[in-house]
Amino acid sequence: MIRSMTAFAHQESASPEGKLSWELRSVNHRYLDISLRLPEEFRALENHLRTILQNRLQRGKLEASLRFTAGSKENSTIVVNEPLARALIIACRQIELLTNSPEPLRAVDILRWPGVTLDSPTDLDALARQARALLEKTLDDLIATREREGKRIAEMIDQRCEQIAEIILRIRKRRPEIIQSIREKIHQRLEELDILPDRNRLEQELVLLAQRLDIDEELDRLLAHLDEIVAVLERDEPIGRRLDFLMQELNREANTLGSKSNDTETTQAAVDLKVLIEQMREQIQNIE
Repeated sequence: MIRSMTAFAHQESASPEGKLSWELRSVNHRYLDISLRLPEEFRALENHLRTILQNRLQRGKLEASLRFTAGSKENSTIVVNEPLARALIIACRQIELLTNSPEPLRAVDILRWPGVTLDSPTDLDALARQARALLEKTLDDLIATREREGKRIAEMIDQRCEQIAEIILRIRKRRPEIIQSIREKIHQRLEELDILPDRNRLEQELVLLAQRLDIDEELDRLLAHLDEIVAVLERDEPIGRRLDFLMQELNREANTLGSKSNDTETTQAAVDLKVLIEQMREQIQNIE
C-alpha cells in the first residue's frame, strides 16, 4: 500500500488520572525525522514511545506532541503534610504566648497554609499504559490518512503513465514518415541544385542520417521504465526513492529524445513528456 508522507492525526482519552491527547503531524522528508514533545511526567517513556513510532513509520518529518491535564478525582483523599502541620501549630502557640492574645486555633486555617495538604499520588503506570495505547490509536489514524493520500497519488501516476505511453506510440508511428520526408527533401534539394549524386554514396549517407536520428532505443527504454513504475506501485513496501530514481531515468530519455528529434511534432512531444514526468516527480516526493 502506497503511503503519502503528509498527514495529520489527533486523538484524546480521559481517565480518573486525567486527560491525554496526542497530535501527530508529518510532512515529506528524505529520512524518518521524529520530533517528540512530552510533559515532564512522561519523560521516562520517551525512548519507548520513539520506538513505537520508528516501528510503524519509514520516512517523513514527524512532529508528535502529547498533552496531559490532571483530573479531579471524586473519591480522592486529602493527604496532610503532618511535619509541616505540627510546625505550624507550634509556631501559632508561640505567637499566642508572645502576644498575650490567645485566639482559638482553627484546623481549616492550618489546612489553607501552602504545602500542608498534598495531592493524591498519581498512578503513573496507568498513565503510561494510557499514553502508549492512545499513541497506537493515533498512529492508526495517521497511517490511514497517509494511505488514502497515497492511493490518490498512485491513481495520478497511473494516468500520467498512460498519457506517456500514448505519446510514445504516436512518436513511433510517425518515425517512418519523418525519415521519408527527410529523404524527399534531400532529393528535392539536389534537383534544385541540378546535381547528379552518386546513388550509392547518397544511400549510405541517408542510412547514417537515419541512424543518428533513430530513437527506437529511447522509446523502448521509456516503455520499460513505465512498466517498472507500474510494478513498483504494486509493492507493499516504501517505494518513494525507487520511484524518484525512475523519474530521473524517464527525464533522461525524454531529453535525449528531444535532442535527436528532427521534427517539430516530435520535439513538442518530448516537451509534453517532460511536463508529465515533472508532474509525477512532484507528487512522488511525498511518497514514503
